[in-house]
Amino acid sequence: MLNSFLPYDNDTRIDGSQEQFPRTRWSAILAVRSDQSEARELAWEALGAAYWKPVYKYIRLKWGKSNEEAKDLTQGFFADLIEKNVLASFDPKQARFRTFLRACLNHHVANQAKFEQRVKRGGQAKIVSFDFIEAIYDREWIRSLFSLAAADLQSECEAGDKSILFRIFERYDLEVAAGAAKITYDELGSEFRLPVTTITNHLAAMRRRFRQLVLDRLRMLTASEEEYQFEVRTVFGMKHA
Repeated sequence: MLNSFLPYDNDTRIDGSQEQFPRTRWSAILAVRSDQSEARELAWEALGAAYWKPVYKYIRLKWGKSNEEAKDLTQGFFADLIEKNVLASFDPKQARFRTFLRACLNHHVANQAKFEQRVKRGGQAKIVSFDFIEAIYDREWIRSLFSLAAADLQSECEAGDKSILFRIFERYDLEVAAGAAKITYDELGSEFRLPVTTITNHLAAMRRRFRQLVLDRLRMLTASEEEYQFEVRTVFGMKHA
């Protein structure tokens, strides 16, 4: 799974906050409507962190925009979501949040293209409608989810004086997924001066915790139990979490 979604490329350096949303069943999607300003801010940070790069990549590919144009459109899209309270119209009974957000994005970029055409008095926006671009949007969302969960795991390990456990996980799973040469458990044991059995146990523990952190992020980014279970199946190919 990690091989499919890590790492990000470097075509844009704009990133969302790595700060964690409060550990609660209250999802970020619902929390953006909260009367509490702190809850709203944390919710928008969580949504921005998860969706910035999927939105950016989608704009570049579907609408044929340059790096800078795509970044400006992405920034404008999220600003519109907040300023126009777009998420107030989201109904989890009608669509999954990812689908709803993509529809809002298409509407936003199309409106911007119409405005630019009126200003320039000519020209047509370049729109590519291949299905694989829709799949890239979903893939980038999962990559973002995994990247955020890895950052959560690193912060957790560093706070708990367990940095070596994360480093082992990083060396064996994350770096190899990013294209580094494969490494054996024996080689890891030599590098960290630990028995292979200890390496095995540490990796198993980190993988379990990483999976749980992915599930925690999914809880933040879904508005219902049904949507959550669907996204779990999408990410892990399982029926129950």
